[in-house]
Amino acid sequence: MATEDVQDPRIAKIASSIRVIPDFPKPGIMFQDITTLLLDTEAFKDTIALFVDRYKDKGISVVAGVEARGFIFGPPIALAIGAKFVPMRKPKKLPGKVISEEYSLEYGTDTIEMHVGAVEPGERAIIIDDLIATGGTLAAAIRLLERVGVKIVECACVIELPELKGKEKLGETSLFVLVKSAA
Repeated sequence: MATEDVQDPRIAKIASSIRVIPDFPKPGIMFQDITTLLLDTEAFKDTIALFVDRYKDKGISVVAGVEARGFIFGPPIALAIGAKFVPMRKPKKLPGKVISEEYSLEYGTDTIEMHVGAVEPGERAIIIDDLIATGGTLAAAIRLLERVGVKIVECACVIELPELKGKEKLGETSLFVLVKSAA
């Protein structure tokens, strides 16, 4: 179901195009596979259109996409709303000088990076990824962008696993999702 517009028939089409694979990548995980959504040109187009409709008149200058699946949804949204796309990458993937933010995982830590100078203080951004589970990656992306003076308008995801309570890690930052799914 959609966070905002439950009546929109595109949401049901998007939800039904997402394949759930049990026990991947390990037992007990119900993997939300968006590759089947990408194969459905109508569902993929509708996914992008719903995000574009939401953000086209909000003065967004930056669409920050979280590696790797945020790279699928972010660029077409950025182009459609006239914003730049900024990749938020795993360590040692970006050439040149980077700024990083470390975050906690269930067993250990990870880091997210972006190029120094990719954004300017005062810019307005959305952060996009395919899915929010525990919220650690999105929270790190928020902290990273806020450290350089960017105003985060919202985080946007195709799928939310609400029982994992990832939204709670986002603090005051709003979260918009198209589909809520079981973990």
